[in-house]
Amino acid sequence: MKKTSLFAAVLFALSTPAFAQSPNDAQIASIVVTANQVDIDAGKLAATKGTDPEVKKFANLMVADHTGVNKQAVTLVTKLKVKPEDNDTSKALKAGGDKNIEKLKGLTGAAFDKAYVDNEVAYHQAVLDAVDKTLIPSASNAELKALLVKVRPAFVAHLEHAKHVQSSLK
Repeated sequence: MKKTSLFAAVLFALSTPAFAQSPNDAQIASIVVTANQVDIDAGKLAATKGTDPEVKKFANLMVADHTGVNKQAVTLVTKLKVKPEDNDTSKALKAGGDKNIEKLKGLTGAAFDKAYVDNEVAYHQAVLDAVDKTLIPSASNAELKALLVKVRPAFVAHLEHAKHVQSSLK
C-alpha cells in the first residue's frame, strides 16, 4: 500500500466536494506557489541524496519545472496586483512538505529513492485532483484560470513520469 504524505492528503481533501468554501484567487495563488515550492524542496533533496540515476534525473526535472511554474505564477499575481493569501491549505502544505523532508532525510539508498518517488506519485495525483476539482473552478480571474489550465498538462506528464520511475524501482 502506498503511503501518502500529509500535504497530498490536504490536496485530496481540497479537491473533494466536502471542501465547504471555495478558495479565492489570492488563496489559490498561495496554494499554487506553496505546492510548487514543496515539490522543489523535495526535488532538491532527491537530486543530491537519491542513488538511482532515474530518480536523480526526475528530481532535477521537478526542480526545474516547478521553479518555472512558480515564476509564471509570481509574474501573473504581480501583474494582477494579487497578494497571495496564506490559508489553512497552504499552511498545511508547507507543514506536510517539511514533514516529508524530515522523513526523507532519515532514509538512504533504495529506501530513500522509493519513498521519494512513491510520494511524488501520490502528490501529483492529488495536485491534479485539486487543480481539476477546486482550483480551476474556483479561480475567478480569467488569467489565473488560464495559467492553471496551461500548466495542467505538465502535472499529468509529471505523474506519468513518476509512475514510470516508480515501476522501474520495483
